[in-house]
Amino acid sequence: MLDVVVLGATGSVGESTLDVIARHPNRYQVYALTANRSVDTMVTLCLRHRPTYAVMMDPEAAQLLASRLAEHCDTKVLDGEAAMEVVASAESVDIVMAAVVGFAGLRPALAAARSGKRLLLANKEALVSAGSVFMAAVREGGATLLPIDSEHNAMFQCLPANEQAQPQMQAVEKILLTASGGPFRGWQRQQLTSVTPEQACAHPNWSMGRKISVDSATLMNKGLELAEACWLFGCQPTDIEVVVHPQSVIHSLIRYRDGSVLAQLGNPDMRTPIAYGLSWPDRIDAGVEPLDLIELGQLVFERPDTSAFPCLRLAQEAINRPGGMCVLNAANELAVEGFLAQQLAFTDIDHIIERTLDNVVCGEPESLAAVEDLDRRARELAQHEIARTAHDSLGAH
Repeated sequence: MLDVVVLGATGSVGESTLDVIARHPNRYQVYALTANRSVDTMVTLCLRHRPTYAVMMDPEAAQLLASRLAEHCDTKVLDGEAAMEVVASAESVDIVMAAVVGFAGLRPALAAARSGKRLLLANKEALVSAGSVFMAAVREGGATLLPIDSEHNAMFQCLPANEQAQPQMQAVEKILLTASGGPFRGWQRQQLTSVTPEQACAHPNWSMGRKISVDSATLMNKGLELAEACWLFGCQPTDIEVVVHPQSVIHSLIRYRDGSVLAQLGNPDMRTPIAYGLSWPDRIDAGVEPLDLIELGQLVFERPDTSAFPCLRLAQEAINRPGGMCVLNAANELAVEGFLAQQLAFTDIDHIIERTLDNVVCGEPESLAAVEDLDRRARELAQHEIARTAHDSLGAH
């Protein structure tokens, strides 16, 4: 019986993880669940899974959760970031699912890495913003790092076993990172100016949270995944090619020097990579419908349009600047928040990111404190750019 911590239990990845765990009650038990402030959802999850601990980032939400659970289960309720780190590194814990969205997920993921857990990484920002620091923590802690993003999980499955443990790309000619193209695939730049948050969050294939859905719509998701793949597999950005594949059936491919191309296919359901991470190196039932290739009929591939969707180009440029991806990620998080709050237009997102990258002086951060300082400075400048853009937009109307 393996004890599992789910960081970000109320998000889409967290819910999918708990669905897989519930299918194997003789194999896994939930040690802790964490969330920000979604009390109603956490009450349901705690009553269903009976974790030893529940952690809420928001202290008031923690108090409310504790009062609602008091007469129904023995789950102990904690609050704050430090409590998240404590449960992620607890001695009895075997597996940690790191599914907190954004920079907020960095510290608990680092705690799991330093304590040598099997770490299922669904949080992109841990590697995007703090790749050097994070990978050092994995090595020093003796953690087993398994990527849960469907694309990186596919790469992991298709690379030779020895290259997963000690990433060496001698046999590999190219990693092909697939992208769905999002809900606006084929749109021209001018068409994107009036896009609404509801449209941007309506992904044609995947069920995801709002922030990740917007990243998919701007193609920023592929930029973040490009950086993530470089850290995971010890490769360079030039080793990776982004390919738009609207069916989202091939999750990524590895092209070898002998002409072979290995691909991992499956229905677009996050329970597949989650089940693989939970059971690795074995495989277990994930509750996913089998892929019907006859019904699918055809697979389409296209080049990404970086003129209409410049976020991918910005990421490709930022990855070559020391600290650039940390700055890009911070600016993107705030710009997406501004768009979802209807303060910014969809096409303002890349403008905010570009101006922030142009104006933050940075170098590669070599400590957590340096990462957090660079992230803070980038957010301050991005927030200034957002306020100015929102003001100019209001004046124009």
